[in-house]
Amino acid sequence: MIADITLDKSKTTLFKWALILAYVTIFYNLLEGVVSVFFGLEDETLSLFGFGVDSFVEVISGIGIWHMLKTINEKGEDDRDQFEKTALKITGSAFYFLVAGLAATSVYNIATGHKPETTFWGVVISLISIITMSVLINYKLQVGRALNSKALIADANCTKTCLYLSIALLAASIGYEITGIGGIDSAGALAIAWFSFKEGKEAFEKAKSGKHCGCEDDDCHS
Repeated sequence: MIADITLDKSKTTLFKWALILAYVTIFYNLLEGVVSVFFGLEDETLSLFGFGVDSFVEVISGIGIWHMLKTINEKGEDDRDQFEKTALKITGSAFYFLVAGLAATSVYNIATGHKPETTFWGVVISLISIITMSVLINYKLQVGRALNSKALIADANCTKTCLYLSIALLAASIGYEITGIGGIDSAGALAIAWFSFKEGKEAFEKAKSGKHCGCEDDDCHS
């Protein structure tokens, strides 16, 4: 059972937890990116490689979230400052470049009948990621609700996209291991591209609106 980290209702303590969660998110995505890209290239698995690159982009996003938390703690939930807006634009652009690369490579792999060496590591990494993201979502929601912070709740909802990406990778990796059909790996890469496109679009929308809300969170639009 996941522990309740909001038992101590001190605002200072809760913000410390929020920052710890931001650090964990950044460093986990960095490690996940390195491992995923390595095995993606080693095994010629496009879905795992794309998943890894997406994790690197999430690191940039995570740095923006870390800065957002510091700003909220000091000034409250005001509009985004220039640092956050720049981080969002960089994140959005990186996601769009990833989408273009994955889409083009997926079409090429399907046309040439390319097959990965194995997708075993895709199964392992995606399972670890599903567990990690589920725990992070739970803790971020706990802290966000305890602080009554729409921005932190929105961040927790954004983390759900990482969970969906992990599920897409798992489905593609297991599908290929069972069937040996190379197109399944490419389909997984296209699914990752779709989620990355949504993340890129969301980043630009948040940068344009100047608000701490996003990821289709209803509470953020009230």
